[in-house]
Amino acid sequence: MAGIFDQITGQTNADPQPAEHQTTGGEAEQNFSALEQDGASPLQQARTDQTLREATQELLRVGLLEQSLRPNLYRAAIVSMDKINVILEPLDLAARADDIRGLVFLTVRSIDSATPNDEWTHPLVRKQRLNLEQTLLVAILRQYFIAHEQEAGTGSAEAVVTVDELIPQLQVYLGDSGSEARERTRALQLLDQLKGHGLVSAPDSHERISIRPIITHLANPENLTALLHTLKSHAASLRDEGES
Repeated sequence: MAGIFDQITGQTNADPQPAEHQTTGGEAEQNFSALEQDGASPLQQARTDQTLREATQELLRVGLLEQSLRPNLYRAAIVSMDKINVILEPLDLAARADDIRGLVFLTVRSIDSATPNDEWTHPLVRKQRLNLEQTLLVAILRQYFIAHEQEAGTGSAEAVVTVDELIPQLQVYLGDSGSEARERTRALQLLDQLKGHGLVSAPDSHERISIRPIITHLANPENLTALLHTLKSHAASLRDEGES
């Protein structure tokens, strides 16, 4: 009976799969690993150089590379600036170099459809506006930095200024509150806010501040100068009214 049943169903007691088609568990793992390697190989070959990836990632994270702080990544960015800009182009971003001051920094590419009067917007970049006092301090610090470069040469070490030097400069434009402690607190708070924008260092033990060179690219110098003139004229008018 077994023989008749086998004939009807076409099955025999022999293994239905030829021996050469059998696959052991170890062989299956090897074959799967081979497929993984074959699939990953083109991706590995297409990867950008690691140092260039790190330089681009740091640019996207911080917004700039300073030679004094990240010399290796800065050098990689300078050498491969064209490649970095190819990477950044789909993001509507671009890298610019100020090799005299040892800077590489991000900028937003101009939008083709935008008119000259349109302000740029970007989904990956948040525009942070400074208030009047912050902008005033930026203008004052920029003056210190330019004066330092004129004396020591463009690209020289960062300019250093003390809090005591900045307080009377702020008083010229904002007036004197009559409290030395209040004036010092105001100056330190403003400096801490600008530190968050990467423009200055934290005060050291002697309350000295290093002005970072990116300040030269932050804002239009003509606008900052005009702001100083306007505020100085306004402060003079208030003093004249008080004296009269």
